Amino acid sequence: MIQSSELILNPDGSVYHLNLLPEHIAQDIIFVGDQNRVEKITQFFDSIEFSTQKREFKTQTGLFKGKRITVMSTGIGPDNIDIVMNELDALVNIDLKTRTPKEKLTSLNIIRIGTSGSLPADIPVDSFVMAKFGLGLDNMLRSYLIVEVSNLEMEDAFV
Repeated sequence: MIQSSELILNPDGSVYHLNLLPEHIAQDIIFVGDQNRVEKITQFFDSIEFSTQKREFKTQTGLFKGKRITVMSTGIGPDNIDIVMNELDALVNIDLKTRTPKEKLTSLNIIRIGTSGSLPADIPVDSFVMAKFGLGLDNMLRSYLIVEVSNLEMEDAFV
């Protein structure tokens, strides 16, 4: 059983920071940093079934061309994304009523849409870029028990 100090829930049973219950999120989630960008995406949805906001974490879930999608703001920085990822994991992989991990684990499909700088001069400002890999310089992933958290060849080339 996961202690209440390790998994903080609101009085309604939702995860603390995101203010969400499992049924509030879709399998497919789009992350944006700024809370004001959530509606820039969901304005194109056919319908919105759920909307909430707590601090910088704004979430809307709805249908786009028949597909259920969640759009969520993460705020700024790796510490906020860490909160979002941990609470999303709890939503799909922990029984919040019994505070026990589920036997069958669920993976979510997450796409990050945001702004970033660019080192190559041939990528103009306001370009759309799809990355195959992200290079974190903050070492946050090393805090988790993940076997493969880095691409050593890319990291060596960067250094």
